[in-house]
Amino acid sequence: MRWDKKKILEIDRRHIWHPFTQMKDYEDRDPPVIVKARGLMLETIEGKLLYDTISSWWTNIHGHLHPALNEALRRQLELLDHVNFSGFTHPYAVEVVERLRAFLPPSLTRFFFSDNGSTAVEVALKMAFQFWQNRGFEKKTRFVCLENAYHGDTIGAVSVGGVDLFFKLYKPLTFETFRAPSPYCYRCEEGPTFTLSATHKCQLTCLRGLEEILDRHAGEICAVIVEPRLQAAGGMLVYPAEYLKELRRLCDTHGVLLIFDEVATGFGRTGTMFALEQAGVVPDIICLAKGLTGGYLPLALTVATEEIYAAFYADYLEGKTFYHGHSFTANPLCCAVAAASLKLFAEERPLERSKPAREYFHRRLQELFSGEDYVGDIRYVGYVGAIELVAEREKKTPFPPEKRFGFQIYMRSLEEGLVLRPLGDVIYWFLPLCITEEDVEEILSRSQRVIAEIIGRLR
Repeated sequence: MRWDKKKILEIDRRHIWHPFTQMKDYEDRDPPVIVKARGLMLETIEGKLLYDTISSWWTNIHGHLHPALNEALRRQLELLDHVNFSGFTHPYAVEVVERLRAFLPPSLTRFFFSDNGSTAVEVALKMAFQFWQNRGFEKKTRFVCLENAYHGDTIGAVSVGGVDLFFKLYKPLTFETFRAPSPYCYRCEEGPTFTLSATHKCQLTCLRGLEEILDRHAGEICAVIVEPRLQAAGGMLVYPAEYLKELRRLCDTHGVLLIFDEVATGFGRTGTMFALEQAGVVPDIICLAKGLTGGYLPLALTVATEEIYAAFYADYLEGKTFYHGHSFTANPLCCAVAAASLKLFAEERPLERSKPAREYFHRRLQELFSGEDYVGDIRYVGYVGAIELVAEREKKTPFPPEKRFGFQIYMRSLEEGLVLRPLGDVIYWFLPLCITEEDVEEILSRSQRVIAEIIGRLR
């Protein structure tokens, strides 16, 4: 197929509004035009290859255009494209549930389909709220969330978000929540020099604020929502598994539901199939999306316990029905690819196969960046790694925001065949499970050169 680059960019510039993008930044520069992908690589219209080091917005799991996922989608196109899922069912949704049940804790039994991470969270919030209303606890209407939390961009998800850069403007539209301190190990007085995998022992002082909220307001609170082990959009903040164990205890003590948002952390990204496994705790509700289809198509699940489901199960006139849905709920094309991805996890065991590359990734992050005076923190979990850039390492002083170090690194990385999309001055890698040691070395060595060049130039 032939593409006209000039026409593509002309129409894009004239009509397309890109997400999370200040369009004025592209007033005098063009975005890369991506036309192909394979494995870890994206290909531009000019034929230039880029390492997809952020897994196409944290979605890609097995690499682009995996043969098994391609075949599953082709097969499904001959069978069923879409059908209303309200009052109908189909075997493709059932297969997703059956395959996923093998990986989830057995107490999570009820699966509600939707189409993206934000809506999976919206479903969880509405479920948690209505659970208590259906049971007669009318005062339990509020949520607890964390600073630096990100749960999506719909209004409910924004209400429980904690990244002011994204959400502060929309505060008048949101409902009121309790916001607890973030488990930000690097900025904690008892934190280690580098966070690394956050396996250090500490007093979990970051939990005290949340505990005080529960002590004082448990009668008003329906649920606590967190991203387990990794606050992703908040800066790739890795925190101890012990935090989650204590959080589960606190929620049980105070009679509050616990929601895990594993939209970004699920499907192997943290080194286990789900991040909850690292703490040995089970939430009352879990939110899944992104990697559910291996990064191919939009599909999400909100999975709840039988106790929560039972609170909605009643005669119609009791008014306990869960009124929520989406036109493309359990879309068969999406379900077919999701089932194929879950089959790969069961049969090919990618987490075991790529363990050496995962460990090499962690080791090389330390070797390449621990000696750099502009690196304040190094943190990683599973296939996710990040460095936090600082002006003064000893004082942990950030660079002036007007310098836009992260953005400059991103633009330079594209020239070096990488996609280093930053979170402010946090540079991160969100790698697929098909990564090899050779890929890791190439990605990190190029990254080091780009970062050092930009730091040296802007300083």
